[in-house]
Amino acid sequence: MTPRHSETEGTGPEEPVVVRDRRRVDPQTGEVRPPAAEEAPAGEEPAQHAGPSLGDSVDDVVPAVSDVEKQLSERTADLQRLQAEYANYRKRVDRDREAVVQGAKASVVGDLLPLLDDLQRAEQHGDLTGAFKAVADKLVSSLQRAGLESFGDEGEEFDPSVHEAVQHSTSPDVKGPTVTLVMRRGYRFGERVLRAALVGVTDHEPGEAPAEPPVDGSVGGELPLDGSVDESGQQ
Repeated sequence: MTPRHSETEGTGPEEPVVVRDRRRVDPQTGEVRPPAAEEAPAGEEPAQHAGPSLGDSVDDVVPAVSDVEKQLSERTADLQRLQAEYANYRKRVDRDREAVVQGAKASVVGDLLPLLDDLQRAEQHGDLTGAFKAVADKLVSSLQRAGLESFGDEGEEFDPSVHEAVQHSTSPDVKGPTVTLVMRRGYRFGERVLRAALVGVTDHEPGEAPAEPPVDGSVGGELPLDGSVDESGQQ
């Protein structure tokens, strides 16, 4: 008769039964238990917490929040600095572009100044008439709308920054250095002086002092004090 084997024979040693108490409050002391790392099944790593959880203490959460606020403040300051640099860059580019445009216009207008001189001389000699005058007036008006301005009129106060004196005289009729003769008009385009005006300047010259009247030696009908005598020989 074949001996009978137990039902558990050949199955190996039995695994011990492990009972884990996962209660957060200790039933014996009544205190809150610290969070314990959960045991993961064999072959698996325990899960990592990405951030603070409800089980973390206040001392662990406050430094993390302060670090986040510091990083946010630094990123905000960097963004504001970049915005300010970009705004300054745009202003500088716009200013440089405007300067280039004004420089190009001034160069073209400067090449037309000899033509304006010829038109002015033709007008002074009475040759600027008819259709020729109409075209000249349109040209001058267009240049003035673009920003061209002439200067150098008789009676202006002499300014060495815009006037070039080629003749000098003096007169008591002026109070200071004054433009009294214009040989060639000057022009400016915007704030840029394209050409100085050739002028004659007159400075103030004090007039001669009036002559004093002769002094009469006799006072109140009395005889002169120097003892002079008249033609009759009387003193």
